[in-house]
Amino acid sequence: MSNETLREKQFRFTRLTVKLLSWAHDHGYELVEGDGYRHPETHGPTSCGLHGYMGRNSLHNVRLAHDWYLFRDGRYLSDPEECRPLGEYWESLGGTWGGRFQDGNHYSIEHNGIA
Repeated sequence: MSNETLREKQFRFTRLTVKLLSWAHDHGYELVEGDGYRHPETHGPTSCGLHGYMGRNSLHNVRLAHDWYLFRDGRYLSDPEECRPLGEYWESLGGTWGGRFQDGNHYSIEHNGIA
């Protein structure tokens, strides 16, 4: 996987996301789509100054990250710890889970040393 092109990583990211969504459904999670690709014409260069939101190193910019809002029994899971089983499943697939840096909604894969 280390010699993958960006396009190949994007395809792999999509395939892994399908597995994530299926696993989540099978384990009682409900997911609502959050941010995927962040186009600079829509979000601006810094998107209202939110740290990292449109940073040049954001994996959202290269379509290798997605935010998913998790619910269980109709309740939004705001604490990353509540999202840990899904995040750890994502990591078992080779992804990076944002719960490791207090962003439990974030799921990405590494590109150019950025996870």
